Amino acid sequence: MRRGRYKTVLMAVMLWVSCSYAGIIEGRGATFPNPIYKAWSAAYFKTTRKRISYIPTDSGDGLASIQNKTVDFGASDMPLSPEALEKKKLFVFPTVIGAIAIVYHLNGVEDGALKLSREAISAIFDGKVAFWDDPTIANLNPSLKLPHMPIRVIVRSDASGTTYNFTYFLHQINIQFQATQTPHWHIPHKIEAASNADVWACMHETPNAIGYIEYSYKKRLQMDAAQIENRSGKFISPGKHSIQEALTHAQWDEKNYYYTVITDPEGMGSYPMIESTFLFISQEKNATNKAVIDFIDWIYRNGDQKAMALGYIPLPEKIKERARTFWKSQYLDR
Repeated sequence: MRRGRYKTVLMAVMLWVSCSYAGIIEGRGATFPNPIYKAWSAAYFKTTRKRISYIPTDSGDGLASIQNKTVDFGASDMPLSPEALEKKKLFVFPTVIGAIAIVYHLNGVEDGALKLSREAISAIFDGKVAFWDDPTIANLNPSLKLPHMPIRVIVRSDASGTTYNFTYFLHQINIQFQATQTPHWHIPHKIEAASNADVWACMHETPNAIGYIEYSYKKRLQMDAAQIENRSGKFISPGKHSIQEALTHAQWDEKNYYYTVITDPEGMGSYPMIESTFLFISQEKNATNKAVIDFIDWIYRNGDQKAMALGYIPLPEKIKERARTFWKSQYLDR
């Protein structure tokens, strides 16, 4: 009796665990979208009772994990070409737009008070300007009392999509830079951080520091960010309107699998460092692809307000509709 009852209970527990696990969609990758993916996942579960688990690591790990099929989706801020997608046997969908803020920790310099030209940004991250009162910076900011102190430059140490988009911007202003997730920085006073959150922690603890971070972190954690010179020569702060204006000049093409880096667009009021982030699914894992696409579709229909509240910009409606048409014809009918 007892052994039979124990066996029945054990089988019931095992079945419950199995069913619970089977209901969880697992993803990992970029830290840039982590705050909004967490918010969307919580709201999605509340509405549908379907669980999404997301682990923020970095964009490189997100692509490696989905390619190795250890997760149901990978996340990266770096787009892949159609040729790379086919080689890696992946499908891709854009999810949300963000921006990269250049943040600083300077005593007496408030948020938005510091102006940085394209020349100054290039010189700081190329190691050619090493002190805050260098004329390259000081001449742009005559009203600020910039210290004669070394610039502590905080950069990412992981395979970061944020770094890829930031170095893509640097490449636009100085061809000596290469767009990559893992650059070799030639900076005399360099501090390495392993994620967007780690950049904030290092910035908080380091006076006279500068670094780059995803705008939603800057907004949520109330960090000080510089005005950045755009392609039109205007100094623009990151924010909803400047990011939205930049987005109107971005060229999207679903036929090219969204292989477009939208950094440094045209526009007088455009903030120059904007980026999109993507979810990748395997072409060979159709059993879970439908569940992932259901989540993406829910995001497209219900996620805009949460995105804006956290400092992100939703995708244009026309891009959402093109994505729906594309996945219905190309993915779900395969």
